[in-house]
Order: sequence, then structure tokens, then C-alpha cells
Amino acid sequence: MYSRPGCHLCEEALDRIVALHGEGYRFELLEVDIEGDDLLLRRMLERIPVVEVDGVVVSELSLDASALRARLDTVRGADDRGDDRGA
Repeated sequence: MYSRPGCHLCEEALDRIVALHGEGYRFELLEVDIEGDDLLLRRMLERIPVVEVDGVVVSELSLDASALRARLDTVRGADDRGDDRGA
């Protein structure tokens, strides 16, 4: 997730993304501070939080949790969710 300090939308998105672990999703979360890179700052400032899964942007500005779940399911497969439901 691309973010910056003091971004309330980023904080909300981060909380919601972390909550997906409670739904059984398993993933590594990397938070990138766009202020540490001038190019990222110029490209992302008006779009953060930007959520990317394996190189594909799935959400920006406001977290689209449904799109994030769908991408996680596609990339990792339903079996990697850690449950026995197969969904």
C-alpha cells in the first residue's frame, strides 16, 4: 500500500486491509511511504492510499475491499485463504 504519514484515508485503509486477516486471508503487507521518493510523491500524492497486489493496482483514494478480496483470491487461490470452505 502506498501511503504517507498523516493520511487519514491511508490509516483507515490499512486498518481494513489488516482486518482481512480475520477473514482468513493471508498476505504480506508492505506499506510504502511515498514521501521517501520524489517520483512516487509526484505520481501518487493525489491518489493515496493506493493498494497494489502483485503489481496490479486494485484500489486508490478509497479502499475497494471487494476488488482487493477478488484480486487476492485470483492471485493466491481460494485454498490459500486458510479455511476449509473452498470459497
